[in-house]
Amino acid sequence: MTPDSILKDAEIHMTKPVDYLRSELKGIRTGRASTAMLEFIKVDYYGSSTDLKSLAALSVPEATQIVIQPFDPQSVGEIKKAIENANLGLNPSVDGKVIRVNVPPLSGDRRKQLIGQVKKLGEEAKVACRNARRDANKHAETLGKDKSAGIPEDEIKTLKDEIQELLKKYEAEIDEAVAKKTEDISHV
Repeated sequence: MTPDSILKDAEIHMTKPVDYLRSELKGIRTGRASTAMLEFIKVDYYGSSTDLKSLAALSVPEATQIVIQPFDPQSVGEIKKAIENANLGLNPSVDGKVIRVNVPPLSGDRRKQLIGQVKKLGEEAKVACRNARRDANKHAETLGKDKSAGIPEDEIKTLKDEIQELLKKYEAEIDEAVAKKTEDISHV
């Protein structure tokens, strides 16, 4: 491995947890209705577990309501059951061929739980980034010990510093995403 490939590999492994965190945060409710809350709910559709967004059109006609219009009207019952089983605190109601989900305002305790969940997700993403740093540092040390590579010690130190800077950058992105979501939850 070269120092550049080690750095590029570390960046790839630090980007993934940040992207995953952002997608998970979209699904956490803030008191306002959002289709992202329901998109990835798994529905048992003819024996296979399928994302809700693949089975229905989701829309937000007003700030406190999500309307789900299944592509297959026969799947209304399964979709309703999947939303109830998702433990989101939502109560879907069937209205002909559509499902309406009213999003109630969050209680103080529920806000605290959601903020705790957001912080936990943020910490998990940081741990994944730190693991990527650890692995990159191990590769750098291995490269430094390999005399046939002919890489000077100061270049290995510079590489480790660059890896640390990369970690700081991604941890800052994680902190920013967590702070923004926490603010959204607490100020609705």
